[in-house]
Formats: sequence, structure tokens, C-alpha cells
Amino acid sequence: MTSAIRMGVLALLWGSGFLWIKISLNEGLTPGWITFVRCVLGAAVLLALAYGAGQRLPRDRATWGRLVVAAFFCNALPFLLFSVGEQTVDSGVAGVLNATTPLWSLLIGLALGTERPLRATRLTGLALGFAGVLLIFAPWSHGSGLMSWGALALLGASASYAVAFAYMARHLTGRGTAPLALSAAQLLTATGLSTPALAAGGTATVTWTGVLAVVVLGVFATGLTFHLNYRMIAEEGPTAAATVGYLLPVVSVTLGALVLGEPLTVRVVAGMAVVLAGVGLTRSRTRASREEPEAADATRPTGAPRAVACAARCASPDGP
Repeated sequence: MTSAIRMGVLALLWGSGFLWIKISLNEGLTPGWITFVRCVLGAAVLLALAYGAGQRLPRDRATWGRLVVAAFFCNALPFLLFSVGEQTVDSGVAGVLNATTPLWSLLIGLALGTERPLRATRLTGLALGFAGVLLIFAPWSHGSGLMSWGALALLGASASYAVAFAYMARHLTGRGTAPLALSAAQLLTATGLSTPALAAGGTATVTWTGVLAVVVLGVFATGLTFHLNYRMIAEEGPTAAATVGYLLPVVSVTLGALVLGEPLTVRVVAGMAVVLAGVGLTRSRTRASREEPEAADATRPTGAPRAVACAARCASPDGP
């Protein structure tokens, strides 16, 4: 499989997650059940892959304690918030808002003092990224959904990913646990954390279409995408994996328009372009400063636990 085809398959599987969430909601599943089932199925896929690779789950209490924090901010909470948000916001727009994760990561880094003072390029990117969000929701227009609970939930999910990335980089990555096993353990923990959400949202008639959608979401758009992303990081480096991240909003908007008939307005497309341009600027580095960390990441397993944040999800604009 060529690099371009692999990237296309990964982007399609990962970016389709927003579509499967929307279909699951439309066919009777509640946000709590969607969150729980995708955690269960994603964990099952990763456990099988870890077992096949001869990797064992962590055994020490300290690691499991850290996994509770990571699983909450990286899986249980954002998975739930994306499902809640898509009750009132189109799946394509949800995919675009997910791309704001690097912007939140930059703000968190500035607040914690882990980011150097911003150069003009990155500061411009930060401003552009959030300007794109405003353009999408147009708070100046009548009936805007900017302050709706759905929009705030989606932005909260993206910010939660950013918190998780910062925590995982400090407390989980590079500590000796095999990446597939660590990711499987994290989704197992997220399954337990998401169980209380099953009682919320009441009951509804669930169709077989809804069941199929949430199965695809859990198996392919959660579990399998992590494995494919990990392989891409290992074989082609983090730059290729980051490139996939920029394709996810395009996939989510396209699928939402083609499959669900979601309106593809000029304003939303322009907003998406502005968001992605802003994210690209915030991730800019000088050639020397970016080659060194990328070379280090390509030779160690620390990139894989970061990737689970999305699909766990990658520190790039990742999946739901």
C-alpha cells in the first residue's frame, strides 16, 4: 500500500467518525450509549492487537492511576461531548471544530509556561484559528448557534483533548509500557468511566442502522484507526500522521454533505479554510527546530500514546 493510499484510507476511517456519531444519534442511541459502546469496541480491538503483538497491560498502580486522568480527558469526556454536541450541530461542523485542538494546546502551553513566547506567525495562526470558528457560527447573524450547548460541547471536547495531550506527554509517554497495551488499557479505563453516562438521556427505539453505525464507530473509527495511525508514525514519521489530521475536517464536511444532506454553505467552507490555515501557522517551526524532535519521535514509541488521543487521536487536528 503506497503512502498516499494509506493516508487516504486512514483519513476516511478517522474522519468518518463524526458521520457515524450523527447516524447513531438519528437512529435512537443516546450520547451515553454511543460513548460507552465505542470505548468497549475500541478497547476490544486494541486488546486483540496488543495480544497479537505480545504486549501486556501495565501492572503497577501508579500507571493505572495516571490512566484514569488520561482516559477521562482523552476519551470518556470528549467522546461524550462530541455526541452531545452533534445532537444540535452538523457532523461536518463538528469535524471542523475538532481541528481547533492544537489551538487549545497552544493556549494551555502558554498558561503552563511550557511554550516559548509566540512569534508573530504563531500568534497570527492562533487568532486566525478562532476567527474561523466565529466565521462558521456567525454570532452576528440571527439565529446563530454559537452559544448553543451543542457548539460549546464540541469546543469543550477539543479543549479536553488538549488537556489530555499535555498530561499524557508529562506522565504517560516514554515510561516503558508498550504503546498498544497502554492504549488498550486507557480505553478499558474510559469504558469504566463512561458507564455512569448510560443512565442519562432516557430511552428511545434503536434501529439496526444505529447499531451498525456505532459498531463501525467503535471498531473502525476508534480502535482500528489508532493501529493504522501508530503504524504510520512508526514507518513514515510524525509529519505524515500530522498531515492526515488536516484531512479530517475535509472528510467530515464532505461526508456530512453527501450522506446526510447537511448544508455546505460558503461561510462554513471559508471558516474551515481559515481554521486549518490558523492551525497550520501555529504548528510552524524553523526547519532546524522541527527536524530534531521529529527524528526523536520517529525512533521511540512516545508518538503512539499521543495518537490514542484521538482515536485515540494524535496531537494534530484529530478524529472525534
